[in-house]
Amino acid sequence: MSEEIAIKVENLTKAYKLYDSPKDRLKESINPFGKVYHHEFHALHEVSFEVRKGQTVGIIGCNGSGKSTLLKIITGVLTPSSGSVSVNGKISALLELGAGFNPELTGIENIYFNGTLMGYTRDEMDAKLESILAFADIGEFISQPVKLYSSGMFVRLAFAVSVCVEPEIMIVDEALSVGDMAFQQKCLDRLEQLRELGTTILLVTHDIMVTRNYCSSVVYLNGGKVRLVADPETAGEMYIRDMHEVSRKDIAARIATAPKIAAGDKIRFGGGGGEITGVCVMVNGENLPYVDEGKDIDVTVYARIDTRIRFPALFIQIRDFRGYIIYGRHTHVQDLNYLSTRDDHTEISASARFTVILAPGEYGITVSLNDKPSDTISIVLDKQVAMATFTVLAPAVKPNYHGIVNLNATWAKGSGNRD
Repeated sequence: MSEEIAIKVENLTKAYKLYDSPKDRLKESINPFGKVYHHEFHALHEVSFEVRKGQTVGIIGCNGSGKSTLLKIITGVLTPSSGSVSVNGKISALLELGAGFNPELTGIENIYFNGTLMGYTRDEMDAKLESILAFADIGEFISQPVKLYSSGMFVRLAFAVSVCVEPEIMIVDEALSVGDMAFQQKCLDRLEQLRELGTTILLVTHDIMVTRNYCSSVVYLNGGKVRLVADPETAGEMYIRDMHEVSRKDIAARIATAPKIAAGDKIRFGGGGGEITGVCVMVNGENLPYVDEGKDIDVTVYARIDTRIRFPALFIQIRDFRGYIIYGRHTHVQDLNYLSTRDDHTEISASARFTVILAPGEYGITVSLNDKPSDTISIVLDKQVAMATFTVLAPAVKPNYHGIVNLNATWAKGSGNRD
């Protein structure tokens, strides 16, 4: 393998024997004629790609596509059924929560334990201890058994150990989705520092914004096979389109039965007195789940209220993939007769139109029905989180901005004089 290559995966296959019952496993083991009672499931099938030294490569794909299995084989946790993996450099891996930690040991003891697993000596870990403790920032809990940690404290320590040892190759499996917003940003900043230092990074994520901002290329896995290896924009758009293709039949069925998308099994709460019955997402007059950046999108909310509710108001929020609120507005902001009602005033609806200036990615629409007698009083009758979703597609020409919104900034020549 070339010295310029950090990881080389060739025709990698991982197959598991699946049995319909424990009895079939026993019958196969003792059958004198070698009768087969199992069927094979290929978690990975002939996967091949290369990662050059210093690259940050993302791995995307839906649940069950083989991402975690791939990383476990690269790190030596699993053995492949066939094919090969070559690694050129010392690996620091942060796989699923709990991997490589002994819950009975204290945080300090686990730091040294993990260091030993990664091939570092006691003296080398002594030199890195202060930076690990500062990054984890879990205070006196560092001297307590790990089994007492919250999931957030656990991942803070695990991530700190992984990134502060300054590895040649860093492998992260969805760990950035754990912890509060400040710590997630801290982790991303540290990954950026490692990237600038020339560390090779392999990053599994469902967040295509992360791959867009941090990765030089992306491996898209689908059904255990490599669907595409490409730049983040191309791979991300294909991933989004494939996900919508999978759900096309379901979307078509809902469109055929009603002009609004029925609520699924989502987070829902409220004090009663009304309920949201549906939300419809329209793009250019069509009920579509995706939209091009810069186009208008119409969101119509349908609700049913009790006759005793005198001041109903509808509220929408646009949230990104991680749940961060990007924009919100309620109907009382506009001084107009916004609610369309039936004669008995028990069914209402309202539509909101906005121009999509969002970066490519998936977004959720959270809807709330409130009783709002004044600007300072608002009682939630029914609220449904991520009741509908839509996806912003990447333009044909790669965008020349970074972030989650396109504010269309323009540059002008400066005066050259700061006074």
